[in-house]
Amino acid sequence: MPELPEVETVASGVNERIRGERILSVWLSRYKEPFKTPPDPMAEALTGARIDLVHRVGKHIVFDLTRSKMPPQWIVHLGMTGRLLVSAADVPIPPHTHAVLSLSSGRELRFVDPRRFGRLALHSAAESGTSQPFRGPGLEPLTISAADFAALFRGRKLSIKAALLNQKLLHGVGNIYADESLFHAGIRPTRIAGRLTRAQLDKLHAALQNILRKAISLGGSSVSDYVDADGVAGFFQLEHHVYMRTSWPCLICETPIRRTLLAGRGTHYCPRCQR
Repeated sequence: MPELPEVETVASGVNERIRGERILSVWLSRYKEPFKTPPDPMAEALTGARIDLVHRVGKHIVFDLTRSKMPPQWIVHLGMTGRLLVSAADVPIPPHTHAVLSLSSGRELRFVDPRRFGRLALHSAAESGTSQPFRGPGLEPLTISAADFAALFRGRKLSIKAALLNQKLLHGVGNIYADESLFHAGIRPTRIAGRLTRAQLDKLHAALQNILRKAISLGGSSVSDYVDADGVAGFFQLEHHVYMRTSWPCLICETPIRRTLLAGRGTHYCPRCQR
């Protein structure tokens, strides 16, 4: 599943390409799975709207739209295999395409998702009973302070790996970047979150933000189906120290990388570098 750097890369790429365009027409597939908002109301709300900004909130891609009345936000979650592609209209539509937005430039924005685990929805402040735009379930890893980061884990009895994956605490961090940041902080993923010292949590906070920013600069990690808005793979997988490197020598100490299962997820670590 695309994580924060991958979603940031896609959102930024789409924003650069189609910001300011108007949606002329909308085609949505007959499959119900991708749609948290029913297709007909979604198509009606999107048609005629101008795309003011495309940005990331957690693992969600958020389209800020302008309409004559009740401007909604369009929320896209890529799921495991979802892709958002900006294409010329004459480029053949890929299989498993579930949304095609025809734009004022003559191009199309396409949502492609073979496994249909992605989700498309509208968020309207008026309809949701709040004056707030879409905020996501947790706090933002790239901007959270060290003090607030440490406070998230105070008294937590679950492993630090499980805590990092809890989207209600930090939204956007997934398996890849939890493993990599714990390695760079020298913390074993099985450690109980509430027992880590403030110094350890400060080191993890810095490692997580550094890893996420570096991954964004390299276009994310392409370890499965992920590509950016142009269909181009990322390069951060070449920088992985532990993720999916089971039994390979640690790049620091040459100890074989181990794999265990935590919070239902495969977890990779160095038994010597991480304590």
